[in-house]
Amino acid sequence: MDKIITIKERILTFIGSQGIKKVDFFKATGIQASNFKGINLQSQPGGDMLVKILSLYPTLSADWLLTGRGPMLKATDNEQQPQREVPTKVAHHSDGREGIPLLPLSAMAGTFTEDIPVMEYECERYVIPAFKGADFLMQVKGNSMQPTYYSGDLIACQRVPLDNIFFQWNKTYVLDTDQGPLIKRIRHGHDKQHVLIVSDNEDYEPFELALSQFHGVAIVKGLVRLE
Repeated sequence: MDKIITIKERILTFIGSQGIKKVDFFKATGIQASNFKGINLQSQPGGDMLVKILSLYPTLSADWLLTGRGPMLKATDNEQQPQREVPTKVAHHSDGREGIPLLPLSAMAGTFTEDIPVMEYECERYVIPAFKGADFLMQVKGNSMQPTYYSGDLIACQRVPLDNIFFQWNKTYVLDTDQGPLIKRIRHGHDKQHVLIVSDNEDYEPFELALSQFHGVAIVKGLVRLE
């Protein structure tokens, strides 16, 4: 049955299965809602539309979208190598310089400046072999990134240079912005000067930010969930 439905119907099937609200989908893609109603539902979407959809939703299988063959979702890097939760082999140090420093969210801005190195903060440290190379740990606050990250989780972060930034789409980043510190996923914006800020909790609407509003960026390398 799947082979006889249109590409647009498969798009609607995908966003419905992923719990994506239509209004959010149309806003993120720039597609008019009228394209998915009535007789327009039977028309073939343009190549630009398809490229943008596949870029915004990397888990969507291009083969399934175009032909109906195979599974709807493809194996992504996140699925093959999921965010690593490290319940063991975590050694805690309250002083000294060994381990990865645990920074309060309020201290985030200092972690991205050369004048205030992260090592100068008086903070607790954790030795976590799995995250060797991480620049700092940070505690998640709030529920906007549930069910992936819960309040109280520690995330291991690696700084990303702002002068020639390259985002890995749909990865989670810690962002120091004009609106304050954020822990969010990053997706394509409407142009190269903007990105879409996305929460894993569907109760939080995505929104765009200009790259000029970023003062510092770090990619989340993994997760430590302390019992």
